[in-house]
Amino acid sequence: MMGECVDEFMEQDFQVSEQKSSSREATGKAQDVNQPVIQVENVTKIFQTPDQGRMVALENITLSIPYGEFVTVVGPSGCGKSTLLKLIAGLTPISAGRILYQGSEIQGLNTKVGYVPQESKLFPWLTLDENVAFGLDPKRYSRQEREHQVRHFINLAGLTGFEKYYPAQLSGGMSKRASIVRALAYEPPVILMDEPFGPLDAQTRMVLQDELLKIWEQKRQTIVFVTHDLVEAVALADRVVVMTHRPGRIKDTIKVPMDRPRNIFEIHRQDGFDEAYGRLWNIFRHELHIGSN
Repeated sequence: MMGECVDEFMEQDFQVSEQKSSSREATGKAQDVNQPVIQVENVTKIFQTPDQGRMVALENITLSIPYGEFVTVVGPSGCGKSTLLKLIAGLTPISAGRILYQGSEIQGLNTKVGYVPQESKLFPWLTLDENVAFGLDPKRYSRQEREHQVRHFINLAGLTGFEKYYPAQLSGGMSKRASIVRALAYEPPVILMDEPFGPLDAQTRMVLQDELLKIWEQKRQTIVFVTHDLVEAVALADRVVVMTHRPGRIKDTIKVPMDRPRNIFEIHRQDGFDEAYGRLWNIFRHELHIGSN
């Protein structure tokens, strides 16, 4: 039974085990900021339906993401946003086209990226600090380094004092923060986040958005962040990718003309927000109309 539980959690949080041997090497490499860390080239994804038909989820997706960029992805429900993340992570095969990660084509599981799913998938039998430490390979991190890394990221998440708590003893917002810092702790160059704040109340979402930006400002890892919330998309991103109704294609990309650091709690007052949000809504509402027909 324990093995079945592990399989369930590892499907969502594969990076905390298989990335152990590669994450530190990846972050230690010299990065050519003039080259994209992710290149999606003419990618199509087709699923087989239960009646043996075909459903085109994504069609001819081309996207280039440089090192250190914070990209948000928006689009109507069912347009393939989550599927795009899974393709980059190597969790599902590509039907056509290719995806390059650090210049090499992804073939199978991409163990060099962190992945934060929609639902918190902390290991329920481990304490908070054990969950955060899980991806830190003892062959590459000394005990002292591991302890320092765990303390550092737990503190960044505002969870100091809860180190020995089990997931069932944490609130929903605390579990979300723990899931995020677990993905960040071993410092992969890229973090894929699939609506990580989706089910939370508005106040908790804002707090976590603010904490995520603070962590990102310090680490500057590349983040690809899927969301349904247009305000969230603009508030967090350097660039917003807008997808069409299924089959998902990239309709447009919007560069967010807002300075950093940003104050999430006063984001509507920041110069450039209204411009970016207005443009995004004008593009997005057309796709909502198409999707309703």
